[in-house]
Amino acid sequence: RSCPDLGLWIVADGMGGHAAGEVASAIVADTIKHEMAEGASLAEAVQASHREVLSAAANGHGGQGMGSTVVALQTNGHHYEIAWVGDSRAYLRSTTETPAFSQITTDHSYVQMLYQTGAITEAELDTHPEKNIITQCLGSIELESVTVDTKEGEWQAGDWIILCSDGLSDAVPSHEIAEILARYNSTQNATTALIESALANGGKDNITVTIVECPNPYLNYLHTFTQSLTKIFK
Repeated sequence: RSCPDLGLWIVADGMGGHAAGEVASAIVADTIKHEMAEGASLAEAVQASHREVLSAAANGHGGQGMGSTVVALQTNGHHYEIAWVGDSRAYLRSTTETPAFSQITTDHSYVQMLYQTGAITEAELDTHPEKNIITQCLGSIELESVTVDTKEGEWQAGDWIILCSDGLSDAVPSHEIAEILARYNSTQNATTALIESALANGGKDNITVTIVECPNPYLNYLHTFTQSLTKIFK
C-alpha cells in the first residue's frame, strides 16, 4: 500500500488461506493508514492493526486464525522509520554508505532465534528446513499485543528502501538481491527483475516488492514503484 501523502508505504503479507489472508492484510494496511492519518506513531498504528484483525476474526469477518506480517516505512525528508512484525523485510541500497546494501529489519522467526542463540550459523539461515516458521504475526490469537520492532535512520538522495514479503526473501538470497539492485537505476526495472528472479528460483508464495527512492532535495516528489504478484497453489 502506497500512501505518499503520508510519507507511508506498507507491505502486509496475509496468512490463513487465500481469502482470509487477503482480508487480514487489507485490514492491516487500512488500519495503519487510518491511524497514521489520525496522528498515531508508526508502532502504535501497527499495534492497532493487530487488534483490528483479532476483532474482525472474532466477528466472523475473514476467517478464524487469519493473520498477517507487515513491514511499513514512514519518511520525513531524509529521515525514515521502519516498523515490522513477522518476516516481511526492509533493505537499504545506499549510494554513499558501506556496505552499499544492508538488511534493516530482523525477522521474527524461529531460525532467527536459533541464530541469535548460536544454535545455527548465518549461512544456515536461508537453508534451514524450518525457516518459514515465524514467532509472531498480527492477528495471532495467542497474543494480546505484539512486539513491534522499529528502526530509524537517515538516507540520502538516490538511496532506495526495499520492502518485501517473504515470497521474495525466501526465493532470492540477500546477496542475489544486492546484485540485482546494483544493476538498475530505475525502481520499476529493479522491482520487475526481483520478482522475475524469485519466479526463476522456484518461488511458490505471494511476492510483493515495493521500492521507495529518497527524494532529491531539489525536487518535491519521491520516485516509487510497487509491483505485486500473487500465485495460488492448490
